[in-house]
Amino acid sequence: MRYSFVAIAAGALALTVIGGAQAAEVEVKMLNHGASGAYVFEPDLVRIQPGDSVHFVAADKGHDAASIDGMMPAGAKPFTGKISQDITVKFDVPGAYGVKCQPHYAMGMVALVVVGTPTNLDAAKAFKTPGKAKAKFADLFKQYAASAK
Repeated sequence: MRYSFVAIAAGALALTVIGGAQAAEVEVKMLNHGASGAYVFEPDLVRIQPGDSVHFVAADKGHDAASIDGMMPAGAKPFTGKISQDITVKFDVPGAYGVKCQPHYAMGMVALVVVGTPTNLDAAKAFKTPGKAKAKFADLFKQYAASAK
């Protein structure tokens, strides 16, 4: 009887450990208007761990989510969603990822996904972005730096 209890307890502990190691999924909405203005990802700064996913939700029509070449760590796979459709992206490589809505990129519709400890932070910060995206990314990198302390 005692051995059965120990076996059950060990099994429950193993399931708890395995369950606790599951990857997370964060939801990011693509919006015409959000808390911070027009044409936004909400939230626009996401911190996750390797293996986690981001589900980009086309809450309003006319938006997509796409990685920005030059704002991804080496070895990461680029992604491009379709206009007005949700896309779920799994992030396995640690780093900083720039994300854009292709039709509204120059209008500043961008997001920053930071996975684990970013190894490409300086390169991502130095990447040249168009229009309002430049100021938006500068703000997102400041927010990240403040939250990382």
